[in-house]
Amino acid sequence: YKSGQKTHRERGQLSSRSHLGALEKKKDYKLRANDFQKKQKFLKGLKQKALERNPDEFYFKMVNSKLKDGAHIEEEKKDDLPLTQKKLMQTQDLNYINCKRNSEIKKIEKLKSGLHLLDVDGKPQNKHTFFVDTRMQAKSFDVAEHMDTAPEFLARSYNIPRLNDLSRKPIIGPSSDESLAAITKERKKNYKELIKRIERERELSVITQKMEMKKKLMGKEKSKKVTDETKSAPAIYKWFAERKR
Repeated sequence: YKSGQKTHRERGQLSSRSHLGALEKKKDYKLRANDFQKKQKFLKGLKQKALERNPDEFYFKMVNSKLKDGAHIEEEKKDDLPLTQKKLMQTQDLNYINCKRNSEIKKIEKLKSGLHLLDVDGKPQNKHTFFVDTRMQAKSFDVAEHMDTAPEFLARSYNIPRLNDLSRKPIIGPSSDESLAAITKERKKNYKELIKRIERERELSVITQKMEMKKKLMGKEKSKKVTDETKSAPAIYKWFAERKR
């Protein structure tokens, strides 16, 4: 704006005309005009396409769709495959899923053999109960002395060495806290992968059961169809069917 220029403001609706609603401002007019121009441009494009249309042009949607409540709806495609081809497709899919499931089982067994599930999270803690004769013995009972091991190994639920073994054999383990943290992180990663693979194998097992059930139902439908056709056949075909039995 120029300095000293008067600011022109749009007036509001007069009180005598308040029953007509809010007075349209310039910003409201711009929105309405832009919307109108957009619709006009769209209609102009449709008219141009209609003028340039090839009368010999054909689309399958012209036959497979219909107009309902102002909207185009495509008709559902009918499955014209014979029952034998459907059954073959189901068998191929079932073989593929069985192959993937066997692969998951092998990977799960490999992970289990490396991890041994020694200190996995959520595993119930084992308890070792010692029995003594008197209360005085219970008060003075030393678990480390009784198990002939160092107190540092009492929290472990596996591979608790004795003092004689500690004095004769060197203890093999991580050389620093960083290496211990890296080993712990790798073990947790393997446990997570194991849990995911177990869940995946369970899902594949459920899918296999459903597909086998569907395959059996398809076989029943086929036998029922053959029986119905035999019943509706002429007498000569029924006679041949009885002779074959």
